[in-house]
Amino acid sequence: MLAPVGGWRTATVAGIDHPTAHGVRLRLDVPDRVDHLPGQHYVLRLTAPDGYTATRSYSIASAPSDPLLELFVEVLPDGEVSGFLDEVVEPGDELEVRGPIGGWFVWTGERQAVAIGAGSGVVPLVSMLRHARDVGRTDALTLVTGARTLADLPYADEFRAAGAHLVLSREDHDGRPAGRLAAADLAGLLTGAERGFVCGSAGFAETASVLLADLGMDVQQIRVERFGPTS
Repeated sequence: MLAPVGGWRTATVAGIDHPTAHGVRLRLDVPDRVDHLPGQHYVLRLTAPDGYTATRSYSIASAPSDPLLELFVEVLPDGEVSGFLDEVVEPGDELEVRGPIGGWFVWTGERQAVAIGAGSGVVPLVSMLRHARDVGRTDALTLVTGARTLADLPYADEFRAAGAHLVLSREDHDGRPAGRLAAADLAGLLTGAERGFVCGSAGFAETASVLLADLGMDVQQIRVERFGPTS
């Protein structure tokens, strides 16, 4: 399947909030928006009065059926784009965006899948989860989400309500001692899974993808997205 691609648009901020201590959620009205697939992302561009531009890529959290585009941005220390979105942007402001982009890390609901994310890497999993609910395929998606603490996990309530398996590295949760993702966390979750999705920091992505392979998943069916701060 060819993934949809959209060009530059001027989006209007319909809503903005701060659901975690270091995260900002944007709800954008994008005119003539091209419908995305769960797992795709958008590029956001800021232009200063002197013409200087900065662009960043952010995963989509909203389902394709959502009339608005939802992005979740991790606010980084000294982050020029994330800091601006966190401290300056208000409802009614206009932002330049381009998307959807990407065809490697997409899930349409047709295949049984296990999706693993940590930190802001859980954002594309939110889109997958919401799409699964829309098309009646929640049984085809197994979710494993991680963070340092529950308060640090974006969309924690939504993941918990969906029965996602939570892995917290610095906090005990629901009988699981604090600790990083391990094989025991994934044991029994791969039955029937035809594809694996992994999204997170470089270190987390490497660990999770190796665990999937060691547990028997075909490496050709493991889709990985790594992210990190932009200098």
